[in-house]
Amino acid sequence: MPVSATSSTLIYRALKDADVRIVSALPETWLVHLIRMAEDDEEMTLVRLAKEEEGVGISTGAHLAGMKSAMLMQNHGFLAAINGIVSCGQLYRIPLLMLISQRGSFGERDPWQCEGGGVTEHVLEALRIPFDKLEAPEHVAKRIAKAQTLAYSAGRPVALLLSRDLMWED
Repeated sequence: MPVSATSSTLIYRALKDADVRIVSALPETWLVHLIRMAEDDEEMTLVRLAKEEEGVGISTGAHLAGMKSAMLMQNHGFLAAINGIVSCGQLYRIPLLMLISQRGSFGERDPWQCEGGGVTEHVLEALRIPFDKLEAPEHVAKRIAKAQTLAYSAGRPVALLLSRDLMWED
């Protein structure tokens, strides 16, 4: 499988170092290793979702219970979860750490990924959700830690975009 197991392991370790103990996700190609690691880890709770917006509720409950969480999704999943992100996460100042696979960028082979990928950054900007990109292994640990810190200090959703260069091995 061309999804990078090495980069996925770096991301997973950085999430654990940021005290994330609950991960919510739907199956997605670029997230397959992350989901498997969470499923196999006794210290992590993986919540499998029927739709991405449910992840907002999981992360909200985790926050209210004093636990840190992360939402794993692709850009179409982010777009599907906007109602919950705005009406719960932003309105009630819930720290949501969102890791979004940035499909539809240069090198994308699947035409159905292109439209959602082309608008994700614009939607994040329109919603005033701070975001950064994870483009290389050396970015991972520091940017995940900083994103988690901002989510909690600002009490708001933040996003990290998982780039093709990081997640894919051709």
